[in-house]
Amino acid sequence: MAYGAKNSLLCPECRRLISADEPVCPYCGLSKPGSPLKKLLALAFSEGSVDPVRIILIANVVFFILSLLLNPYRMGFSGNPLNFLSPSNDSVFLLGATGTIPIGSYGRWWTLLSASFLHGGILHIFFNMMALHQLGPFVVQEFGSSRFTAIYILAGVGGFLLSYLAGIPFTLGASASICGLIGAVIYYGKSRGGSYGAAIYKQAMGWIVGLVIFGLLMPAINNWAHGGGLAAGIILGFLLGYNDKHQEGVYHRFLAFACVLATAAALIWAAGQAAILILFK
Repeated sequence: MAYGAKNSLLCPECRRLISADEPVCPYCGLSKPGSPLKKLLALAFSEGSVDPVRIILIANVVFFILSLLLNPYRMGFSGNPLNFLSPSNDSVFLLGATGTIPIGSYGRWWTLLSASFLHGGILHIFFNMMALHQLGPFVVQEFGSSRFTAIYILAGVGGFLLSYLAGIPFTLGASASICGLIGAVIYYGKSRGGSYGAAIYKQAMGWIVGLVIFGLLMPAINNWAHGGGLAAGIILGFLLGYNDKHQEGVYHRFLAFACVLATAAALIWAAGQAAILILFK
């Protein structure tokens, strides 16, 4: 059946050409495929529309610079190389570091979202962003932009939640989210199988061995957050699936949109507090 250009659209779920006034997609059963919100989600998270890895990299760098500028006179070297050129605890607390102190003492539950975008030193952010740069594009390729976004954000929340329950007083960094990506890759390799899946699984397990060794040798590493992020990534990989099983749908985009909206709200709130402090200092 042919449709006029002005009265047709691509279904946000199955990407088939349908009439714009269809109440239900005749191919996949999506209700109200022509609704403005569903069309917006399809456009925002469609392949090639945005680069979520680059956006996350930029957000991390911006908040690291902001954390340094909040208290530039307290940057320094404390004996831990990961803390070289490090922001003060006051700065990262204000911007959304998490743990039992921010959550338990101040009720700042939103820091479970914001803490993944903060770092304790130049080497800390360098190693995390290097890992994100290596892992992120593969996860986007095999899971899609929406599922990558949801896994990254929710794995960070899961890792820091476990860390909070384990009693870690003050923590931050993207490594819980990155461990979530590794967990998703582990699930992907094991689930896909074959020589390719086995190679991916073996490579991901190599990352885990490296993380364990690093966590045992380096001081102040939050292994609870790493473990929680890893477990969350495996679970999310299983629940959300990957492209070889089924393509991303509108519900994956809804989840990604909700994660982005919540994270943006937390970061904007934190940045707003920082701006007020700078203006009235």
